[in-house]
Amino acid sequence: MKKGKKYRNIVKKIREKNSYSIKEALDFIVTHPLANFDESVEVHIKLGIDATKGDQQVRGSVVFPNGTGKSKKIAVITLEQQNEVKKAGADIVSGEELIEEIKKGKIDFDVLIASPEMMPKLASVAKILGPRGLMPNPKTGTVTNKIREAISELKKGKEEFKNDKTGNVHQIIGKISFGADKLKENYEVFIKALEKVKPKTLKNKYILGISLCSTMGPSLKIKL
Repeated sequence: MKKGKKYRNIVKKIREKNSYSIKEALDFIVTHPLANFDESVEVHIKLGIDATKGDQQVRGSVVFPNGTGKSKKIAVITLEQQNEVKKAGADIVSGEELIEEIKKGKIDFDVLIASPEMMPKLASVAKILGPRGLMPNPKTGTVTNKIREAISELKKGKEEFKNDKTGNVHQIIGKISFGADKLKENYEVFIKALEKVKPKTLKNKYILGISLCSTMGPSLKIKL
C-alpha cells in the first residue's frame, strides 16, 4: 500500500538520524502527527529472552502517572460485597453467572478482576479468556481480595503487559495530545516496571532494542 506524501516526508526526516534520545523521539512524534484524530503513542521493545521457555516469560503491570487516554470497561467476579464493588467503579459485577456468559462468547469487558475463591471456577473458561489476555493473574493484581484498590488503580491508568511469541513487548504510553513531557514520564515508569520483571534465569542482555511510533506514524529507534 502506497503511503501518502506527508508520511513519506516524515520518513525522510527520520532517515537523517539513525537513533534518537527518548526526548528527541517524543518531541518529533508530538510535532509530526499524521492522522486527523488523537493518535496513540506506542513503545515496542525487543527482549533478549527465549520466549519458548516458561522461566523466561515476562509479565507485569504498571500504573501510568498520566494514564493512557483510554478508558477500560472493568468486570469483577466475586461472591462477596458486590454492592460495594459496584460503588467502587466496576462496570460489571457478578458471580458464577458471568462464567456462563463467557462460555456463550459474551465478553463485554476489557479487564476481569477475580476474588481468589473464584479462580477454580474460572478454570472452565481459561481457554477462552487466556488467548484474549483476560484471564485474571496474581502477578498483575487482577486476582485479589482488595478489589476496590484494584479498580482504583485501573481507573488511574494501570496496564498489564507481557511478551509476545517473538519475545517482544508492545505498550501504548499515551496520546499525542499529552505532550512530550507527560509521555516521557509514562515511558520512564514503564521501563522501570519492565526492568523489575526481568527473568532471573536470563543470562543474555535483557533489552535489545526500543522503538517508538504513533498510531499512523513511522518507527523511531531509541538510543540504549
